[in-house]
Amino acid sequence: MERGEELATVLSSQVSGDAAGVAVARTVREMAAAAAALSRLIGRPPLEGRLGAAHGGANSDGDKQRRLDMVAEDMFSSALREAGVAAYLSEEVEEPAILDETGALAVAIDPLDGSSNIDVNAPIGTIFSIFPMPPEALAEPALAFRQKGRAQLAAGYFVYGPQTSLVISFGAGVQLFVLDRETDLFILVEPQIVIPPDNAEYAINASNYRHWHEPMKAYIDDCVKGEEGPRGRNFNMRWIASMVADTYRIFMRGGIFLYPADAREGYEQGRLRLLYEANPVAFLAEQAGGAATDGIDPILDRTPHAPHQRVPFIMGSIEKVERVRSYYLDTAPPWQAAPLFGRRGLLRT
Repeated sequence: MERGEELATVLSSQVSGDAAGVAVARTVREMAAAAAALSRLIGRPPLEGRLGAAHGGANSDGDKQRRLDMVAEDMFSSALREAGVAAYLSEEVEEPAILDETGALAVAIDPLDGSSNIDVNAPIGTIFSIFPMPPEALAEPALAFRQKGRAQLAAGYFVYGPQTSLVISFGAGVQLFVLDRETDLFILVEPQIVIPPDNAEYAINASNYRHWHEPMKAYIDDCVKGEEGPRGRNFNMRWIASMVADTYRIFMRGGIFLYPADAREGYEQGRLRLLYEANPVAFLAEQAGGAATDGIDPILDRTPHAPHQRVPFIMGSIEKVERVRSYYLDTAPPWQAAPLFGRRGLLRT
């Protein structure tokens, strides 16, 4: 695998030749074609109206749908149907569905993450997770998505920004591809992404500070105190409000991304969706030498119980994620109220 190779070439060398591997390669190729088409659409002048305008509907969790949300949903669901995917779950649909009863894979996808950013020309993306298809899920599609994140065969995301990029893992490291807009082909530019271990940046929506639980407040307070505080260094906060954009920066430069649970109604179990947001990014993070937890436990060890289940999400370099864990172990968060997580000493230096 060398820089400059096309995605199709890398797929042939990185994905196994068994039935599941062939299915994964075909699925990624179809999604890449859909992403290239979506990238062209995003880059066009808005002559037919704003793509970020409200569509008038809401997705499975009640979030407002944008015109581009529905366009992306149609494009990727069609691509996955063409790829012969068996079970399909999207942020934009209520329940999982069967696309092809003969398929070998189940795919969970957020067709367009950060769609509210389209009209301000900020990066947006597509996040996907690929699982093996359990035979019993043909009768009950939801069973296809009750697998722990460690069962993923592949995961990745497309970022539509100054470049259209694909960050992907097949379980043996993380690769970065960039779309060549002249050929519509994704070209390998980084055969092995490793999250840099030392970076003084953190990504969090600080406007929610008053709602956070005490461990998160304590962690951020210590960052804000800078050189004069217990961390002994100055930190910079970054927040784009597009998960793929914030995490892409961390894969390139290091740091930590935090979207904790908090005291607001609807945020008690976190806000990001486990199956098509947290799981795939956690898979990538671990493959890139980083970590991803709910504050205490690895995201990939969770067994989903609902298609649109939410989860707290902390992701970045191992040292930084472990430091956050030390704060949470001092005071059990609401979703981990158990004797195991009693008072413990904070490790803030």
